[in-house]
Amino acid sequence: MLRGLLMTTVPAASKNPRLGILLMVAAVATFAAQDGFSKALAGQYNTLMVVMIRYWAFAAFVILMALRRPEGPRAAIRSAHLPAHLARGTLLVAEICLIVWGYTLIGLIESHAVFAICPLLIVALSGPILGERLSWQRWAAVAVGMVGVLIILRPGMGVFTWQALLPLASAFLFALYSVLTRLATRVERTFPALFWPAIVGVALTTAIGLPNLQPIQPQHIAPIAIYSCLSIFSHWLLLKCYEQVEAARVQPYAYLQIVFVTLIGLTVYNERLSLPVAVGAAIVVAAGLYALTQERRR
Repeated sequence: MLRGLLMTTVPAASKNPRLGILLMVAAVATFAAQDGFSKALAGQYNTLMVVMIRYWAFAAFVILMALRRPEGPRAAIRSAHLPAHLARGTLLVAEICLIVWGYTLIGLIESHAVFAICPLLIVALSGPILGERLSWQRWAAVAVGMVGVLIILRPGMGVFTWQALLPLASAFLFALYSVLTRLATRVERTFPALFWPAIVGVALTTAIGLPNLQPIQPQHIAPIAIYSCLSIFSHWLLLKCYEQVEAARVQPYAYLQIVFVTLIGLTVYNERLSLPVAVGAAIVVAAGLYALTQERRR
């Protein structure tokens, strides 16, 4: 999932914006493919085991990065905000578990349609936690986005289920994670904000995943290997993207993940894109893009 790095690595200026955009599109396509494998594997094995395998790959990636840092691994991971990183790592584990669980219950399309509210929740939380002054335009974007979510969930219409709350809870947890990331990276380098959630996450998921370990069927060894490689490759693409262009410039292209996920849901899993989900997701995305323009203007 794209969410893991969106708030952690931001260069000072653009080097090659066109290459950065292409890398972002490739990254979101890879994250969408990873989500597709998450749904397939979580349908065969328990969610905790699937998330644990994902974190093993992610942790191996950040450890390798730390070992290759020019300032040395100890200096690279040093942080004055370890309690915040511990909280962030815990939030991220819970968020990923909820969204993957949601994939197995309501599908990829509806889960991502609801999760699209996350950038607007970040805006809403930035006021009380970061002390940012929010204009009425940004609050209006949040309100419109919530209307879009209500259209997707359709409470009171006989189609709402508690399972639909899983991606909404996941979006809230990741929004809180992202705001804490902004708080932690105000006064220190961004690499510790990437490293420590991976380490905290692999410790937590291993602790809760190993007791739920299931025998892996031979026919699933290749999909698990591909899933692990996608987890590493997607983060590598995103890091390379942010080396070429600032995050704010490519952020609108992150919404393409919804398009890629929808295509996977329709073609691979025979999911259905209902009209309310399509309309609600379009409203949420439009509100998110409007809030992004207000952020740039601010």
